Amino acid sequence: MPDGRASVDDPATRFTRLYDQSYRRVLAYALTHAEPHTAEDIASEVFLIAWRRLAEVPDPALPWLLTVARNLLHKQRDSGRRRRVLADRVAALTGPQDLAAWDVAEHVVEREAALAAIAGLPERDLETLALVNWHGLDPRQAAKVVGCSAATFFVRLHRARKRLARALEGDPAARTLPHVAEEVAR
Repeated sequence: MPDGRASVDDPATRFTRLYDQSYRRVLAYALTHAEPHTAEDIASEVFLIAWRRLAEVPDPALPWLLTVARNLLHKQRDSGRRRRVLADRVAALTGPQDLAAWDVAEHVVEREAALAAIAGLPERDLETLALVNWHGLDPRQAAKVVGCSAATFFVRLHRARKRLARALEGDPAARTLPHVAEEVAR
């Protein structure tokens, strides 16, 4: 260009804007499912794919980017490994150094009960709730990330919220997963 400025449609400019707006959220998503070094690799790979397929990246881009991250995470490890990592993180949150991170839980219910309720949820419920509550996606965008219809996601979200509410109320039927009894016994 004669004046030395990049055009609005310039791929490098669009990618830079996309990266600046979304990298932290993609990394945060990856950190909820993987160890820090793995999450950084996943986030980097997401943006490598985004650069290669820039013309296919829709607006808004975040659901598409999180879908790519989710697919990469599924390739990285099986669900058992993800569950162990998540359980370790929840266990780490019981230390005094993380009180600020869970301040809301301190004001709503007892901290231990909240952590036990969260730890007792199935992985699918955790992901459903995280996409909407922690990553700020609306249910239609989150449905694209997990690869289902919006109606199916609305049902998943409703059921996940009900299971969490029952678990917070102390309903033992809400915690039907066998790993919960094993974790409590440890």
